[in-house]
Amino acid sequence: MANFPFQRLQIDLAALISKAPAGQRLPSEPALAKQLGVSRATLREAMRSFETQGLIRRRQGSGTFVVGKVQALDGGLEVLESLDTIAKRMGLEMSISDLNVETVSATAELAEALSVAVDSALTRVRRIIRADNRPVAYLVDILPEDVLSPRELPAHFNGSVLDFLLGRGDALRSSRANVSAIGATAEVAKPLEIQRGDVLLHFYAQLFDAEGRIVDYSLSYFIPGYFHFHIVRRVGS
Repeated sequence: MANFPFQRLQIDLAALISKAPAGQRLPSEPALAKQLGVSRATLREAMRSFETQGLIRRRQGSGTFVVGKVQALDGGLEVLESLDTIAKRMGLEMSISDLNVETVSATAELAEALSVAVDSALTRVRRIIRADNRPVAYLVDILPEDVLSPRELPAHFNGSVLDFLLGRGDALRSSRANVSAIGATAEVAKPLEIQRGDVLLHFYAQLFDAEGRIVDYSLSYFIPGYFHFHIVRRVGS
């Protein structure tokens, strides 16, 4: 199988990456493509698989860096838990940065997602989740302001809106999530320090309280390789 050119390229890239220490910058795309005897487009395609494993990271305007293998956050999707809860159970250190909490008006799209009137006051919470000081996820929660106002979040906020709502005693019932793979937009790529178009795992979800009201609409973007999500399913008869 290794005789096929693309597979040979992946083997050569794997060897190059494995020999480089974490933090080392790889040669530029033109130089590396010339070194390996392939086009830049072919090289870029081959490198995507190593990005999704979390082994390399492309930074806009800086180049491609070797990350080194990290322990992935592993969680099931049957039970809704925060990343902070999963990380603590696994003994992993995670932190937040770039926290932004603000009041916004409901657009037509947000009004539909939250079942509120257009122009209703909403609270938007945006932040970056970091592991080993690397940005690995970008999270956005949008809630009606009467559910959560910006001034209610404490100074020691750990990044999980879910944990905050549960901690204050909110009666939450269920969550409906949609999962897909997308190319990073410019808005998401910049805080995650990746290239626009890089592949991300994308969740968008609605959180319901005990009365069936939608209390949170969330958008989550995960860099593959740092997260392993799985589902345990019952066999149907």
